[in-house]
Amino acid sequence: MLKPLSESAIAESPSLTPDTLLALCEESLRSVSNFTSHVGETLKADVLSDGKVDAQRFEQEQQRTHGYAWLMTTQKALECMGAWGQALHRHGWLTPCEQGTLSILFGEYLAQIQGGLPMNQQEFVRPHQLTEDKDALQQLHSTAITTLVRHAQDMSPHGPTAHVLASLCRQQWSNNGDVLSDDSDTYVMIREQFRRFSEDAVVPHVATWHDHDMLLPDSLIESMSALGVFSLATPEEYGGLGMKKRAMCIVTEELSRGFLAVGSLGTRSEIATELIRIGGTEQQKTHWLPKIADGSVLTCAVFTEPNTGSDLGRLTTRAVRQGDYYHLHGSKTWITHGARSDMMTVLARTDPKEKGYRGLSMFLAEKPRGDDGTPFPAKGMSGSEIRVLGYRGMKEYELSFDDYKVHKSQLLGETEGQGFKQLMATFESARIQTAARAVGVAQDAMETALTYGMERKQFGKALIEFPRIARKIAIMLAETQAARQLTYYAADEKDHDARCDIEAGMAKLLAARVAWANADNALQIHGGNGYALEYKISRVLCDARILNIFEGAAEIQAHVIARGLLTR
Repeated sequence: MLKPLSESAIAESPSLTPDTLLALCEESLRSVSNFTSHVGETLKADVLSDGKVDAQRFEQEQQRTHGYAWLMTTQKALECMGAWGQALHRHGWLTPCEQGTLSILFGEYLAQIQGGLPMNQQEFVRPHQLTEDKDALQQLHSTAITTLVRHAQDMSPHGPTAHVLASLCRQQWSNNGDVLSDDSDTYVMIREQFRRFSEDAVVPHVATWHDHDMLLPDSLIESMSALGVFSLATPEEYGGLGMKKRAMCIVTEELSRGFLAVGSLGTRSEIATELIRIGGTEQQKTHWLPKIADGSVLTCAVFTEPNTGSDLGRLTTRAVRQGDYYHLHGSKTWITHGARSDMMTVLARTDPKEKGYRGLSMFLAEKPRGDDGTPFPAKGMSGSEIRVLGYRGMKEYELSFDDYKVHKSQLLGETEGQGFKQLMATFESARIQTAARAVGVAQDAMETALTYGMERKQFGKALIEFPRIARKIAIMLAETQAARQLTYYAADEKDHDARCDIEAGMAKLLAARVAWANADNALQIHGGNGYALEYKISRVLCDARILNIFEGAAEIQAHVIARGLLTR
């Protein structure tokens, strides 16, 4: 722990040295932690009964509870950024660019905590809505917090924004320093390999795939398979690479930076692999995992129903056992990559008497691979495409099952009633990967804004020379870094077999907001050109919008985080 700084020492320092900056970050976090601890204890008293959440009171206090989730997510992001800064300093890599990034992020997020945290563009949670205790509120106006907020606004040639932009504009910035760990060299190599792949095999073709709403070509999937994209999470004994979640995050980020759908292909295999690895029988693992790992079997997740959304306990799709087969009846929606998949992970109700989660079972249902002309050639199954704004390349479908037969050996774990529990066990990994996808989109939006800002001339100079444009891009970089570090933190917790449902949810919640903010501001920097389909940013904006919805909408995510924090 760094030695606390006195007010006089801060006042005497004309600029923030690395040691001063890191000390201020640490001190500010202590003040924020004191505030959040008070808010948490107050909320527990208001919404818990005998240590359990009172559902009615929790819902009545939704502004506070969801605001608390955002508050704690922001605190965790600051903690992760502080740890990143400390690690860089230990390695001698805390350059003016990284110092500027740290200053901007801390100053901006501390100011938001002081004045109002954005849950979206129109919803803010103010400190007095979380507590009216004057002593607790005073914690948000400590010397360290006030100094960092003030310093972050410095737009002089020596301020943090200038340092960040100077590095970016000289193209000397690299995010290889983001992966400081015992395996840093490996992670840097992985990032560089997949960045090259994205630049060469993805970026030149994205406009065609998006504009013509095409399925990603088989040749691309074969190349991704050869690079090990589908085998990252698979244990080595089943033909996979057995790599850590951080490696998965880096691969997903770089692929999503090229095109969100390409980064999302790995999510299909990730969900299926986790389900089988955790809940499958040995025979199911031996049969399915090697095929998923080598890309010969593509999977899709078949969970959501038209009238249930996130309320999985109300699923009505039935699986009726008759001899050696289950017969599926019902409708599903928002099935990504449903036509070209070879196996569906299907959540269905096997016990009609049990209306809640306990009556659900998970199936590894085989199906023939379809194509654009005949998307669902199997007997007992039909489907139609859902046309979407963005996130193209895999296509979305509505499915109907009418006596679709699934062999009993394809019941996950060969035990009924475990489906919801099995699905919940995969949510940590799925949300970590979704956060990584959002980081990739956020990075792409930031780089697109930077390139346009440097090239576009207005009133005799480049756009980036205007202070507000410069500030927008610097904040994009700082927030993207915060989302990245929070995602890596959740991934590392998962790798250590620690419970990280809250941390994974926080990473997804923040990264999705950052991706949308970056894309929206990048389009604004483009002005009228940004609204034209010929400019890339119009597609990035459409892709970014979905991230706040799938794998748990932001409102559901905040709800889950708050419940977890208050009862953990």
